Amino acid sequence: MKILLKDATIIDRSSPLHCQTVSLLIENGIIKEIENNINTKVDVIINDKNLHISRGWWDPSVSFGEPGYEERETLDNGLNAAAKSGFTSIGLNPDVYPFSDNHGAINHLISKSQGYTTNIHPIGCLTESSEGLQMASLYDMNEAGAITFGDYKFPTENSNLLKIALEYSQSFNGIISSYPIDEKIARNGMMNEGATSTKLGLKGFGSYAETSRVFRDIKILEHTGGRLHFSFISSKESVSLIEDAKKRGLKVTCSTSLPHLLFTDDSLINFNTQYKFFPPLRSNEDRLALREGLLSGTIDCVTAMHEPKNIEIKNLDFYSAADGSIGLESFFPLLNTLFPIEKTIQFITRGKSIFGINDFNIKVGESANITMFEPHSIGVFTNDDVLSTSKNCTYINQQTKGGVIGSLNNGVLSLRKN
Repeated sequence: MKILLKDATIIDRSSPLHCQTVSLLIENGIIKEIENNINTKVDVIINDKNLHISRGWWDPSVSFGEPGYEERETLDNGLNAAAKSGFTSIGLNPDVYPFSDNHGAINHLISKSQGYTTNIHPIGCLTESSEGLQMASLYDMNEAGAITFGDYKFPTENSNLLKIALEYSQSFNGIISSYPIDEKIARNGMMNEGATSTKLGLKGFGSYAETSRVFRDIKILEHTGGRLHFSFISSKESVSLIEDAKKRGLKVTCSTSLPHLLFTDDSLINFNTQYKFFPPLRSNEDRLALREGLLSGTIDCVTAMHEPKNIEIKNLDFYSAADGSIGLESFFPLLNTLFPIEKTIQFITRGKSIFGINDFNIKVGESANITMFEPHSIGVFTNDDVLSTSKNCTYINQQTKGGVIGSLNNGVLSLRKN
């Protein structure tokens, strides 16, 4: 199939074509020509007004449901939603059933994603069934294609297990992923500890529940060596601890999430369960520190923290309601309200190299791994914009800037509006 991207402005600070407007001819998934004007017969022409393109977008922490929780999201619909939201690569969390804790489970997920625009890069469990007791078969999962190992939303309480995992993973250059929370401090906590939690009468837990574990894990990394990734950080002090560790040459990386960049714990003032997240939304000081951490490069990746949840577990009282929100569809147009377009694109394309994921350049002869978007239109995110099976979306009625046109990868074109 021949595809022509006509008069597209390239946003890619690593490319000599950055900010240039050109046309691209793509044939059978390969970029064949990049010229000012291309006149040839093609199967598809994409010439949307204000068309911009970049290297394909990446989200390091996405949850679907299949296998086990198909009522939340299937792989088929989830991958299509991701592609139409601009993502050509996602890190898929192991919060499924059976757990992604063995070679067969990882291989199954990769096999099921063949033929789609979006590539699945599975995250394997650190421990068997994410129970925190026995280390899972990390090497076998690495051989199957797992990019990192962590028990999604379950902290590693056993310090010695983390130590052994960091030592063992060095034999195949693996990455251990930590969800930094002290479970004993955070137990039964519903939100950030502060003035808002006091006003609402809800038990909170402060950022020290996170930073004490960030500190512990970095100290273990100092001793063992290896590679450590913090799945989600939400506090100013965590940013400082990780920045210091990087300056000392430790192989530590981290991600933060869209809701923690957008909101604070003040959003919970009306007990709105749509703003219930773990880690919890924190103070404005923390939010600003996370934004600065992205700009400085201390924070390596940003994730939508996409978590489909069915209404039976979400539409409950605040104490009982499940945490989390879907976010792939709203990720770009909301992140783009916070930063200039060049920074927005930089944040959602960087970090692939950490996990050994191919990051194809936009040049002749390369595989076309491209996201198409327009960066400037002002709008509002509505229910009509939701593509996921689950509809637990925090971002309804939020102001947006820009929008996704589609994505192209593996020779498969996915357009937001067909």
